[in-house]
Amino acid sequence: MMTPEKILYETEVTATGGRDGKAASADGLLSVSLSVPKSLGGPGGEGTNPEQLFAAGYSACFLGAVKLVARTRKVVPTAEPSVTAKVAMGPVPVGYALAVELKVNLPGVETSVAEEVVAGAHERCPYSNATRGNIAVKLTVL
Repeated sequence: MMTPEKILYETEVTATGGRDGKAASADGLLSVSLSVPKSLGGPGGEGTNPEQLFAAGYSACFLGAVKLVARTRKVVPTAEPSVTAKVAMGPVPVGYALAVELKVNLPGVETSVAEEVVAGAHERCPYSNATRGNIAVKLTVL
C-alpha cells in the first residue's frame, strides 16, 4: 500500500441520503444532488451519481499527469489535450466492481510518443495509483 510521505492537499465531502441524496464539501465549493440512474433501477433525474463524479475526478487528474509528463519530455501538442473517462459498473461474485477506459487525445503528437506519455501519466496519476490492481483500467490514445 502506498502512503503519501507528506500531505499536500486534503478535502472532505459528506454524502447524505445515499445514491438518492446529496454530497457537499466542507468548504462549500461542491454541492450536488444525487440520483440513481434508470439503468441501475432508479428513477433517473437531474442529479449526478458516484460514477460520474469518479469519472470527472479521474479524467481531470489524469489530464494533469499527461500534461506534466508531456512537458518533462518536451512533447508539445498542437491543441489542448483532453481525457475522457468512461466508467462502467457491474456485478461481480460478491457485490459490484468498476471498470475504466481513459481516452486520451494529444493533438498533433505521433501515436507512439503519445502512448509513452500516457504510460508515464498512468504511473504518476494518484487515481491510477489508487486503482492499480483493483479496477480494470484501459488506456486508449485517440
